[in-house]
Amino acid sequence: MTTSRTPQPPCGEHGLDAYTLPPEAIEQPPQSLGGALRQIGPGLILAGAIVGTGELIATTHLGAKVGFALLWLVIVSCFIKVFVQAELGRHTISSGKTAIAAFRTLPGPSFLIGWWWVIMMLTTQLQLAAMVGGVGQACHVALPGISDAIGSVLPAVARQPVLPWSILAVAATSLLLGTGGYQLVERGTTALVVLFTFTTIGCVVLLPAVGHPIALGDVLAGLKFQLPNVDGALAAALAMFGITGVGATELVHYPYWCIEKGYAGRTGPYDGSAEWVARARGWVRVMRLDVWVSLAVYTVATLAFYVLGAAVLHGRDPAGLPGNVAGMLMALSHMYAPVLGEFGAKWFIVVGVFAVLYSTLYAATAANTRGLVDFLHVNCGLPFRFPGDRARWVRLLCMVFPVIDLGLYLAIRNPVKMVLIGGFMQAMTLPMIAASAVYLRYRRTHPAIAPGRVWDGFLWLSMTGLFVAAVYGMWDSVMKLMK
Repeated sequence: MTTSRTPQPPCGEHGLDAYTLPPEAIEQPPQSLGGALRQIGPGLILAGAIVGTGELIATTHLGAKVGFALLWLVIVSCFIKVFVQAELGRHTISSGKTAIAAFRTLPGPSFLIGWWWVIMMLTTQLQLAAMVGGVGQACHVALPGISDAIGSVLPAVARQPVLPWSILAVAATSLLLGTGGYQLVERGTTALVVLFTFTTIGCVVLLPAVGHPIALGDVLAGLKFQLPNVDGALAAALAMFGITGVGATELVHYPYWCIEKGYAGRTGPYDGSAEWVARARGWVRVMRLDVWVSLAVYTVATLAFYVLGAAVLHGRDPAGLPGNVAGMLMALSHMYAPVLGEFGAKWFIVVGVFAVLYSTLYAATAANTRGLVDFLHVNCGLPFRFPGDRARWVRLLCMVFPVIDLGLYLAIRNPVKMVLIGGFMQAMTLPMIAASAVYLRYRRTHPAIAPGRVWDGFLWLSMTGLFVAAVYGMWDSVMKLMK
């Protein structure tokens, strides 16, 4: 008689990993659009991680600096990267392999890209550590009296007033992720982003009514493929292109969310049958719908930030947003003030900063732990002998990682440099992931579910764009770190 402690089959070329391909999970894909929409979700988790500081700050800064002139680039920067993302998802459905396992099938010393990903992931903890501090700062601005009261008893808090709020954010993240699974991550990140994004969209819609009309001519001019003759416009544009949309970490994480949603398991292992081909094609269609829906979500959010910056802040300061945190928050609150009023705008930007930072912290922590556990399993022999072993390791690390982030923030206390270091490592990783996706498309994905020539063309264009963004991102990060 079997129990819940029955050992799992081995993971390998000739065995089934119950994480990716549970034998009982095979299911026919939905045939209607409504049924397919009920199966989306992985992309929304990515949207929760994506709609963060890049969209809020970099895109608004670009709009404030150049007006509507680079509206076309905002659209391109979001659109062009999804083809690499979808190709990694397609390979997972075709093969049942996780992202890290897929990297091990690449030619040459394939283990190196896995180890590089670990280094990159651990380095990006600096970015998450900066977000822990940012969440604490937002809470302190909203409720300074609480920090002051605690500081009167604890001198350490008086010297670092964001500390109690940062500890609370870490404790909440550890507790939520340590006790929940995929559904909690999906719903939590979606809720955090929806409130802030829809309010921003509402502000854009109401701008003409409060004295900030959006001229159709400006919008149409911004859709022309040209660069404005403004000092620093090219640097700001390339920075926005590299930051917005899907980044290196999100590209690697997407296959894991596809697995936990069930796309690969419902397709089942390849058995050479026409039924498998039909199932695989159906679930690939669902996955692509998921990609397009998430693309629409974060593109609309990004455009809303850009339009607000262009319509309200353009012309106030030729440099765009101020470089210091206090000045930047003040400028962002001015962006919402025409609709929400000064008081409402201040509170909204505080709540919004909390939402975008915490959603990124929450979603990225959940994804990083899954990737690290899988790396230890694939490359270091971490055994999963019993059902639930992988989930137990993931939950343990979900509780540990936020504590590490807090320690990094308290040790370094330089959020700008922490974000730059993490961004530099992500920029260096983008070409590797893009090239891997192209290789998997032609050498590892089953031909029966391969895309057509038009999609392939966009895939190559996507890879080229990521290479360009990576080269600039590395150069820009090095220059800033050397200052």
